[in-house]
Amino acid sequence: MSSSGRSSSPDSHTDGSAGGGGFPADERKRKRMLSNRESARRSRARKQQRLEELVAEVARLQAENAQGRASIAPFDREFSKVDGENAVLRARHGELAGRLESLTSVLEVFQMAGAPVDIPEIPDPLLRPWQPPFPLQPIAADSAFQY
Repeated sequence: MSSSGRSSSPDSHTDGSAGGGGFPADERKRKRMLSNRESARRSRARKQQRLEELVAEVARLQAENAQGRASIAPFDREFSKVDGENAVLRARHGELAGRLESLTSVLEVFQMAGAPVDIPEIPDPLLRPWQPPFPLQPIAADSAFQY
């Protein structure tokens, strides 16, 4: 080849006859590098935008979660209170059921012995919740009150 400083590699032809649409090899390489840089820049911009979207979504979901927890908190406190009262009532029910069983056993013994047992019925408002435990009293209207 000539001694003009040109490389002897097949890709270094600058006369445009070796493919590439008539551009010298260095020009094609430069354009490819610019295209790759631009593509990488767009890719980084998309990743940055996606990251910002995800950060905003995290913040929104955290706020929504905090709001949900705040709205549930009063119900949770009320549930705990009612659950505690329910536990007390269950314990009381067990105690009273045991007493009733003992009294029933005593009554059976008295009845077997022939003793007359006359027990009046004790009204229990819990057995008839639709009936008030006391007689209803009429409410007197106040004459000073006007609509």
